[in-house]
Amino acid sequence: GGWLLLQNCHLGLEFLNELMDTITTKESVNEDFRTWITTEAHPEFPINLLQSSIKFTNEPPQGVKAGLKRTYSAVTQDLLGASKMPQWKPLLYAVAFLHTTVQERRKFGPLGWNIPYEFNQADFSASVQFLQNHLNDVGIRQGVNWSCVRYMLGEVQYGGRVTDDLDKALLNTYARVWFGEHMFSEKFCFYKGYIIPKGNRVEDYLQYIEQLPVTDTPEVFGLHPNADITYQTNLANETFSTIVSIQPKDSSTRGGETREAVVQRLADEMLEKLPPDYKPHEVKAQLQKMGAFQPINIFLRQEIDRMQLVISRVRTTLTDLKLAIDGTIIMSEELQDALDNIYDSRIPKLWFRISWESSTLGFWFTELLERNQQFSSWLQDGRPNQFWMTGFFNPQGFLTAMRQETTRMNLAKGWELDNVVLCSEVTKMMKEDVVGPPPADIGGVYIHGLFLEGAGWDRRNSKLIESAPKVRIE
Repeated sequence: GGWLLLQNCHLGLEFLNELMDTITTKESVNEDFRTWITTEAHPEFPINLLQSSIKFTNEPPQGVKAGLKRTYSAVTQDLLGASKMPQWKPLLYAVAFLHTTVQERRKFGPLGWNIPYEFNQADFSASVQFLQNHLNDVGIRQGVNWSCVRYMLGEVQYGGRVTDDLDKALLNTYARVWFGEHMFSEKFCFYKGYIIPKGNRVEDYLQYIEQLPVTDTPEVFGLHPNADITYQTNLANETFSTIVSIQPKDSSTRGGETREAVVQRLADEMLEKLPPDYKPHEVKAQLQKMGAFQPINIFLRQEIDRMQLVISRVRTTLTDLKLAIDGTIIMSEELQDALDNIYDSRIPKLWFRISWESSTLGFWFTELLERNQQFSSWLQDGRPNQFWMTGFFNPQGFLTAMRQETTRMNLAKGWELDNVVLCSEVTKMMKEDVVGPPPADIGGVYIHGLFLEGAGWDRRNSKLIESAPKVRIE
């Protein structure tokens, strides 16, 4: 009748099958017996054990209200009165608000943080302990050393996890704007309606937190309101993707055609359109004609090698998949994944690992043909007048190669690669207007394929504008 707790079971998946057999084959089990299992989500977790269990999840709170409520639920009255300095209680609340903010920004993806960071309760506890020690050291006369506080929060306590320069600048901006003598004024607020409450009891702060809105505008975190559109879109896509992934994978019919027949037909169509393999000796000969050791031609060779890898992988997967559907070879786990994803118009994992992101398999395959067309035309007809930059595997490598070539062309002028910086100019030309490379005295390259998210471009005045014109409806 006791309880058994098994922790971190994702580290011992083999034992779980033994556990399942032990529980299911036991002739008599006490009604009070329970087995508790803690685990991270794992794709190889035994599905029969998962289905027969009652699942509990511990998700981080959503929104400023939920985040602050969770934080202050763990704050004791002793902690609230840990320092006699008047700055202590406002600082404690400000750190709690900062802690909630850095966690909430993660849901916006790259708009929130360039790199996702696992901020947790330990960061908050360490920051609170630092502030408590600092206030005890400085005393009322000396006052708070704000430079020290901002540095510790932005560079050490929370900043210690941050590796991206722009993310570090964001954290330091929060520290600079929210932490200072100005935070004690009556006009201070984190955002309109989000102030530092006053009180001597934990209940006072919890009562104020209960008054906060359940749903927060992205502006609370310093983001544009449109960031919420991106978040909701990504959330909906993830939900639909999950729903599709758990659909039955049997040979059900769609318009009289089985799953296998549909995939086999799609495989035949893709194999028919798939470009031929690049022949190494022909590639080498063409590059020798263009100058094999020129930086941009070296870049082209690297791109062709990666494109050849994608073409080979696609051809091999589709060929093996057809054989597996016919029963000639065994349907492996990777081929099963390819069958399921092709049927659902998604990119198979085998292809996605070595290629690029795309919303559907159709768009992905079309881009494969277009990318290959750029490389094959470049190889056969010579360097193009303009480049589809978003069609490269390594766009940054292309810009580096261009800088190297431009530097070599201007060695007589004393140019050095380390001192050469990129300068971008948005021209008023369309793709069709480009009939030659940039003038030799200017150098550089023409590129196209870049796009703006959440904005448009005014060609006439050469400036950013709203993505859609204002419309009046009568």
